[in-house]
Amino acid sequence: MTSSSVSSLLRLSFCLFILHLMNISRCNAATRIYHFKVQTMRLTRLCQTKEIVTINGKFPGPAITAQEDDRIVVNVINMTPYNATIHWHGIKQKLSCWYDGPSYITQCPIQSGQSFTYNFTVAQQKGTFFWHAHFSWLRATVYGPLIVYPKASVPYPFKKPFKEHTVLLGEYWLKNVVEMEQHVLESGGPPPPADAFTINGQPGPYYNCSSKDVYKMEIVPRKTYLLRLINAGINMESFFTIANHRLTIVEVDGEYTKPFTTERVMLVPGQTMNVLLTADQAIGRYSIAMGPYESAKNVKFQHTSATANLQYFGALPNRVASPAKLPVFNDNIAVKTIMDGLRSLNTVDVPRDVDAHLFITIGINVNKCNSENPNNKCQGPRKGRLAASMNNISFVEPKVSILEAYYKKLEGYFTLDFPTAPEKAYDFVNGAPNDIANDTQAANGTRAIVFEYGSRIQIIFQNTGTLTTENHPIHLHGHSFYVIGYGTGNYDEQTARFNLEDPPYLNTIGVPVGGWAAIRFVADNPGLWLLHCHFDIHQTWGMSTMFIVKNGKTVLESLPDPPADLPKC
Repeated sequence: MTSSSVSSLLRLSFCLFILHLMNISRCNAATRIYHFKVQTMRLTRLCQTKEIVTINGKFPGPAITAQEDDRIVVNVINMTPYNATIHWHGIKQKLSCWYDGPSYITQCPIQSGQSFTYNFTVAQQKGTFFWHAHFSWLRATVYGPLIVYPKASVPYPFKKPFKEHTVLLGEYWLKNVVEMEQHVLESGGPPPPADAFTINGQPGPYYNCSSKDVYKMEIVPRKTYLLRLINAGINMESFFTIANHRLTIVEVDGEYTKPFTTERVMLVPGQTMNVLLTADQAIGRYSIAMGPYESAKNVKFQHTSATANLQYFGALPNRVASPAKLPVFNDNIAVKTIMDGLRSLNTVDVPRDVDAHLFITIGINVNKCNSENPNNKCQGPRKGRLAASMNNISFVEPKVSILEAYYKKLEGYFTLDFPTAPEKAYDFVNGAPNDIANDTQAANGTRAIVFEYGSRIQIIFQNTGTLTTENHPIHLHGHSFYVIGYGTGNYDEQTARFNLEDPPYLNTIGVPVGGWAAIRFVADNPGLWLLHCHFDIHQTWGMSTMFIVKNGKTVLESLPDPPADLPKC
């Protein structure tokens, strides 16, 4: 036997040994099987009845529950006329990139009448996550909670709550959201604001014809509850508060935090947050409120808050609820106060050495419009067309699965030249180009950047003032990251202060309006992963890019083969 054969045999034996150890550790893990039927249903809200897309005819959709290290199998059949995929937001998909869900990134969409089975393990993860559609703007109604509990023998790092409630924050449109996205793209202009905000699918009494469409949460006096907050909204960041009660944050994006008590919280789209609520007030009814945080200028948005009722057992059913007070819509200080309070529960292992430094600008662009029909096609500022970009590259959505093209080494569908820094340096916040549309254009491309397995990555996200600064919710698939710093203005390496001891570990970060945020993570999940703004309109306009993590040295560090039933484009 040759030395190379012996070496290969030893590597194989080592991999089998590791797999054996993993199976031992999973001996108590279960397989949770769910069946999702993507179907339309008629729903009456805000005085109008319309068809919406749902899972299993439920709005919001059904909950998925599991324990840490369980396998989740979801059989999805699409019975609607639209394409569909499901993304498991916050689940890292370790060695299961094929099941991550973003359309045309890790898979072709599930076409009408077709099916696909998602099969993944929630390895070393626990907490509040959620699932949602990842095609067009279908996630306006196609979303639901994904709750991963600790193993039976593992306690919470706080006193076990009496009970828990899941609270899904959303936005609701009377228009068909797929057609609305198509119209926005064709027009080149901004999207219409939501017709209502919702709490667990209900808008509350401040909207037309909605006096009975009110979510009610019943609680027992003197008991402590765990509220699992999920912002499933499309284009709006949201404040959340409960009248006369304080909320203690104990987890964000599926990771425990040091307890931080506040009167209100703010969640960006895609963010989850667990808070403790103690029923320590007089028996009665108290208002739960969700309202807008809008940091951009000259943007139309829904001003009316969604409200629900927190009702103590023993309270009179018709008693008027004590009103909840939300911050004003552009209260940046309230947002910073909440972010300042987020710290990992314990000291964490932040990469001290960095292999790859990225500086990524994020912002809105206005492109020139050369249409022969400018009244219909050039509805952006100064008869331009709105776009969005990272490092001034506006992402062009492909019509193939990029992961499949990468795996099969197919050329011509994407390039590997996403820049690690913007082409030009300038005063990004205050001196951004503003001669619309002569110097506010973005280049187009379907570009990715490649990392070696195990690379330690640092990214500085820099908000730009082209058109307007804005708090952008940036989400990374396949990984979580440490938010080691953030601030206002332009990032300055000489003055920036980093927390390398106990920064929060997130998968979605609101990059401050007119400011910057710094993250670090280890690229240890082989595959192709989307990085994008979680405002659907900004993703539609092109604020996205892709990270490719190459295979490592072993089977357990390599992208597996694609599943047999992977959808075709």
